[in-house]
Amino acid sequence: MRVLLASTSPARLMLLRQAGIEPATQAPDVDEDAVIAAVEAAEERALAPDEHVLLLARRKAAAVAAVLEADDPGFDGIIIGGDSMFELDGEVLGKPYTPEAATARWRSMRGRTGVLHSGHSVVRLSPGAAPHEAHAVAAASVTFADDVTDAEIDAYVATGEPLLVAGAFTVDSLGGPFITRVEGDPSTVVGMSLSTLRRLVSELGIAWTSLWTAS
Repeated sequence: MRVLLASTSPARLMLLRQAGIEPATQAPDVDEDAVIAAVEAAEERALAPDEHVLLLARRKAAAVAAVLEADDPGFDGIIIGGDSMFELDGEVLGKPYTPEAATARWRSMRGRTGVLHSGHSVVRLSPGAAPHEAHAVAAASVTFADDVTDAEIDAYVATGEPLLVAGAFTVDSLGGPFITRVEGDPSTVVGMSLSTLRRLVSELGIAWTSLWTAS
């Protein structure tokens, strides 16, 4: 059973590898801002965080599945798409990109709890059969230490790690010591909920253990 991750996220790739799966990877051709803007304009409302991440996860998986159907009709396996957003007091916090934004973010987050929303989409492709898809959203709350100092924040931001991750933090790397509690599937905070993926794969009639890479 082939597995293709519709993402170039190192964190998502690492999670699958740690779970015994060695996927191929392919970046989805999806303009995320345009997708969200189009749907919000059509529905005349702002999407909630769980709707936002699920929409993008499904679009990413579908985009890669369409390419595979055209370019590799013999593909027999699954495509996994994902997207994540961090919500703090009703405000959605994406990637900060700049040191200034990351520093301000961390100074406002310390001692507080937010929610990481992670959308998942799994598409089953097999030769001669129509694609089948299963999807779900997982969420996990994250509590930041209240005694993180300005000097620690400055040092963390200087590493560059928080600049290109949702919420400006990681739980599995340098940011981990500044987080005091995670409620929910911890892998959700890393990038994808493995327990959610297992359930979706099962819904498609596939045994999770069949995805393990043979040693």
